[in-house]
Amino acid sequence: MALKLTLVIALAIAAFTLTPPGASESGIAGGDKLVHFLAFAVLAMPMAYSCRFPMLWIVLVVAAYGGLIELIQPYVGRSAEWGDWLADGLGAFVGAWLAARIGRRGRAS
Repeated sequence: MALKLTLVIALAIAAFTLTPPGASESGIAGGDKLVHFLAFAVLAMPMAYSCRFPMLWIVLVVAAYGGLIELIQPYVGRSAEWGDWLADGLGAFVGAWLAARIGRRGRAS
């Protein structure tokens, strides 16, 4: 179940980040980075919660996925930004860490 949910989230992130930007995008300073952080935190959570893989691997794979998206974005009319990739990686770490702690606590009860 965790793998299926992770794949659905990954596809949703790809759909939102690899389509040309629309006029409705928020102009809030830092809002884009917050969205990246939250999206990649959510992406890391299902697999980390299941504890099927080491947290380090989950964070590295999710951050690499964010990097791949940043490399592809210039080809679809978007800009690649180091700040976005940093937000992706930080989100992956925080999401994986939080979900792993919750998962362990739930199994210990």
